[in-house]
Amino acid sequence: MLTIQNVSKNFGDLKALEDISFDVRDGQILGLIGQNGAGKSTTFHSILNFLSYQGKITWNDQPITESIFDEIGYLPEERSLMPKLTIEQQIIYLARLKNKSAKEIRPQIDMWLQKFAVKGTKKDKIKDLSKGNQQKVQLICTLIHNPKLIILDEPFSGLDPVNSDLLKQAILSAKEQGAAIIFSSHDMANVEEICDKLVMLRNGQIVLHGTVREVRQSFGKTRITVTTDWNQEQLEKLSGVQKVEKLEEKRFLLSLSDETLGKNIFDELTHGQYIEEFNQQPPTLNEIFRLKAGEHNE
Repeated sequence: MLTIQNVSKNFGDLKALEDISFDVRDGQILGLIGQNGAGKSTTFHSILNFLSYQGKITWNDQPITESIFDEIGYLPEERSLMPKLTIEQQIIYLARLKNKSAKEIRPQIDMWLQKFAVKGTKKDKIKDLSKGNQQKVQLICTLIHNPKLIILDEPFSGLDPVNSDLLKQAILSAKEQGAAIIFSSHDMANVEEICDKLVMLRNGQIVLHGTVREVRQSFGKTRITVTTDWNQEQLEKLSGVQKVEKLEEKRFLLSLSDETLGKNIFDELTHGQYIEEFNQQPPTLNEIFRLKAGEHNE
């Protein structure tokens, strides 16, 4: 288990992290979210001892030292492959840094290339690959030594939906094998789909922490999706409706001031008659992100 306790980090007068605490258990995926500059990469760099910090970070109750690095898979936000090497040479080189032998890794390479649908062969040079395929090779380098702690800094960046799905399956597979996984992403759909828990940072402080369901439910069921013959102007006049967004013909998203008003709105729209769609839910994670990220600007 990765444990972060009361960690703070300053860069001069800038408080990059301010007394943050959370943990990531074995077989659990945690999404670390926040705007650029919120402290996500600083958190990763602190875990990896790239930076000095105040507080305590442990892996299975032990300080993270060089002896533990072999158990960690880290994908940095900036790509760092060596362009003149072949795919095979690059993977073996980084695996050997994790104390894996070429004899052990070489037979696995074709399987991993197929798993991530890398276009090319293991004899192709890194510089001849597309950016997307280079990213997939770096992901293979991150995972091929079967790490117990996986840290992924914006792993979905630049991937199309098909390749994003391949990465999600790899992350879920590592989870099933018991790895503790923490990743950052600006795509809330990815976070909502695969994360067990999330932490949101803003200006170096934790502003949200819990399961995706807990976080969403804490904001109340203040969103109603409805299909109706009422027009937008009529819907905006309903008591407690703060905003109406037209999604498509006859389909609208209503934002409420209070979730308890849902029943009254349902009764007003239906008068006991059939209605095709009336779905009351909490805000999406994307809506919550925009709300919390924008609070300091109010």
